[in-house]
Amino acid sequence: MFHAPLGSRRTPGPQAREPSSVSAATVTDTTSPERVSTSPAATTHDPAAPPREGSTAPRRDAFFDNAKYLAIVLVAIAHAWEPVMEGSRASRALYMLVYTFHMPAFIIVSGYFSRSYSGRPHQVRRLLTGIALPYVVFELLYSLFRRWAGDEPGQPISLLDPFYLTWFLAALFIWRLTTPLWRQIRRPLPVALVVASLAALTPGIGDDLNLQRALQFLPFFVLGLVLRPEHFQLVRRPEIRVLSLPLLAGAFALAYWLAPSMDLGWFYRSSSAQELGASWWMGIVMTLLLFCCGAVLTVAFLSWVPRRRTWFTVLGVGTICGYLLHGFPLKAAEYAGVFDTYDWLSDPAGEVLLTVVTAALVTLMCTPPVRRALRWATEPEMRWAFRRDATDLGPGR
Repeated sequence: MFHAPLGSRRTPGPQAREPSSVSAATVTDTTSPERVSTSPAATTHDPAAPPREGSTAPRRDAFFDNAKYLAIVLVAIAHAWEPVMEGSRASRALYMLVYTFHMPAFIIVSGYFSRSYSGRPHQVRRLLTGIALPYVVFELLYSLFRRWAGDEPGQPISLLDPFYLTWFLAALFIWRLTTPLWRQIRRPLPVALVVASLAALTPGIGDDLNLQRALQFLPFFVLGLVLRPEHFQLVRRPEIRVLSLPLLAGAFALAYWLAPSMDLGWFYRSSSAQELGASWWMGIVMTLLLFCCGAVLTVAFLSWVPRRRTWFTVLGVGTICGYLLHGFPLKAAEYAGVFDTYDWLSDPAGEVLLTVVTAALVTLMCTPPVRRALRWATEPEMRWAFRRDATDLGPGR
């Protein structure tokens, strides 16, 4: 996900059925499954809508699971490129291109699947078990892993200062809690852009829950909230796919031109304009530019996502596992000095090998056996922790 390069800095890096608790089976789908008709022309129903009385288990839209799997692969690959891309203008440009849209794509889909959140008891329970608990568990694990493998015994353990990948869960928790507010505002997206712009020109917001990044990425979540099923139908049209090719080519050419001089801190959204050495008004300009670029490139990305079930559709169910786990081998390689020892990894052949290995690893981490093994941390029932009335209230109550 968008974050500073791998190192000691704090950085980010996002089902066949929905359990009765949250589905944290995917970082971007923590509510009930997508309900779709068998008709090819049918639009997608509200993903958080309660099942109709007498209905069978809802079917998932393979499009979203495919998108989530492909996006998590891009997230992991971009993380793997960070230690080896310097010295190659093309690699840096490709990195910038991917970082422009892979996190916005996750966040937009997260917002889309949050449209029905209103703070009802069963929704709050899902929020706690599917987002808050994984955040606590993996914040602790990554901090301890750095203490042990990174030989940093002084590494602090703080639930208020997200380490590495966990920032997204903290941000998603904040965004989801504020969903009822955005649903009441007449023009939520412009307001969210104003909030993000103000954050980008306000230094010293602090590291608590990585609020700077949460505020700057907020417009993508709000965009997802205002999208409707028909918008995703438009994205899937063949003409959009055709138009996306010159768009992606032009975006790469622009990234190649900007690569030597571009400060990657703009993509990470963890600093204000002043902290990046720019004038305050550049915070507003870059917020709007990156939002537009991220939204347009997300459309181009989604236009190439398969609509039918594929071999990797089931892997889209387990993207939270791929997201939370793929940082461990990358951090282990960093702590062991692998990227410094083997300089050939920065060569084209080395980067290709690193890309293939990373894609294979994150694919393995999204498989059903891994998801089942991590269910205790990513999608537990935890009925013992909740009052009976809150536990028994279903989506239809």
